[in-house]
Amino acid sequence: MAFTMRLLVGIAAALCFQLCQAKIVTYDFNLTWVTANPDGLHERKVLGINGQWPLPVIEVEKGDQLVVNMHNGLEDKKSSIHFHGMYQNGTNNMDGPSMVTQCPVMPGSSYTYNFTVNQVGTYWYHCHTDWCYPDGQRQALIVRDKDAYFAGEIDGDITLTMSDWYHNMTENLSHSFLSPSNPDGDEPVPNAFLSNDTLSTSIPVETSKTYMLRLVNIGTFVSQYFYIEGHSFRIVEIDGVYTEPTEANILYIAVAQRYSILVTTKSTADKNFPIVTVADAQLLDSIPDTLRLNQTNWLEYDAEAAHPQADLNIKSSTQLDPFDDTKLYAYDKMELLPEPDISITVNVAMQEASNGEGYAYFNNISYVKPKVPTLYSVLSSGDLATNPEVYGTDTHPYVLGHNQVVEIVLNNNDTGAHPFHLHGHNFQLVDRFPAYGKHFFDYADTDYRVTYDPSNHTAFPKVPARRDTFIVPPQGYFVIRFVADNPGVWFFHCHIDWHLMQGLAMTMIEAPLQIQEKISIPQQQYDVCDAAGIATEGNAAGNTKDYLDLSGQNAQVPL
Repeated sequence: MAFTMRLLVGIAAALCFQLCQAKIVTYDFNLTWVTANPDGLHERKVLGINGQWPLPVIEVEKGDQLVVNMHNGLEDKKSSIHFHGMYQNGTNNMDGPSMVTQCPVMPGSSYTYNFTVNQVGTYWYHCHTDWCYPDGQRQALIVRDKDAYFAGEIDGDITLTMSDWYHNMTENLSHSFLSPSNPDGDEPVPNAFLSNDTLSTSIPVETSKTYMLRLVNIGTFVSQYFYIEGHSFRIVEIDGVYTEPTEANILYIAVAQRYSILVTTKSTADKNFPIVTVADAQLLDSIPDTLRLNQTNWLEYDAEAAHPQADLNIKSSTQLDPFDDTKLYAYDKMELLPEPDISITVNVAMQEASNGEGYAYFNNISYVKPKVPTLYSVLSSGDLATNPEVYGTDTHPYVLGHNQVVEIVLNNNDTGAHPFHLHGHNFQLVDRFPAYGKHFFDYADTDYRVTYDPSNHTAFPKVPARRDTFIVPPQGYFVIRFVADNPGVWFFHCHIDWHLMQGLAMTMIEAPLQIQEKISIPQQQYDVCDAAGIATEGNAAGNTKDYLDLSGQNAQVPL
């Protein structure tokens, strides 16, 4: 009995300590247009918060309750916020993608995002409504962890974002992008590349110190290579998952991906070293003479010393040899998940539809948003929630059973690489072909397509890396696995925003009956739907009388 009492007291004390350490972190965000000229070449309006741009970095600690009161003061643009990489366990309605888990927030409306952060690491937040984040609504989100296994080594913590930048508004670019005049779907070429939403950033450092650099690609389209002249580094985190410390020299960071690296500075401060980012030219259909692919920032040992430019002009990805993220091993040593309960195979294709416009497809389905947000269809459909027909044909829905092991095999029939993101989860990197490195893009310019063969593949890793955004190579494939242990409606999509605009997405409806038990929608969120004129009950077609009647559903343009 005495032992039991001591145990209970110990548990209560630990719980009290955890609760006492946690706090409510509140941000009041009023979305407003501001004017900015981050590359010094073109002044344009950008989507700011509280009259400011760049946006504020959200900072919390594990266990904190994050409250973001978002008011849309834009007057002419809908919005939302997706907290990229947050699992939103039990708070699926806080995930942010419009018409998936919520209605778009119309001008004059407000939406309170309120959830507990039970994760650590490097994330970001961005608009997830009608491709609005390229206009500026995106920034880093940091979850600090004093108990990280490497915490005792760190003398400084630095966040460095990278992004492509357009001089024109997304809505203007989209008219020429999705157009019969562009049947091949050539993506708009950026006008510049930024770091921390500017150019030529100096990061002051001291000698013989170890700094943690959090690297976040908050761009719209283009992956970037990253390295620091004269320095190697240790990778300790990818997409919020700690890794075994791994030495590397060059990273390839796709849009939406994050890395945390430890950089130990030199013992002398006689010079400054370029921090180099190089845009991946393989993704661009054309490269204007005015577009500079490589950018130089500096690891600044001495503010008075010279700040040299990196001496390169990369035109080919084969000139750089980045670290292969499939070779990173999760620090928690979570082993390879068992054989899947459900395996989903999807084939990516980019092709011209019957209207002459270029669209993107999973198994010949190009995602089209439903008339009722999918989460609201789950909540209003009763026992029929387990029937995928409720959610429409062109939302490409998959209903997953609670705690199923899910495998996604993705064969890329396109000659371009794609970074795919799964909301609500990270996933194990089981297999990819071809591997990272100089030959990653060898199949970009050839008609040599390789698809996954479950009876003939390389050995899967015993302890795979995990992340929430993973790149499929040109005309190659990847295989990922995760456990469906987070009831909710989760989007799976290419994070190149132009490709999402083209429909490269599908919907995971995970444990729908548990969703009905766990999720309740506050009145404010129903009010947001009312202001947008969007129904909150019914199937994908808005039908409340017969949930299996999809007459009038939003449909893709026929092939």
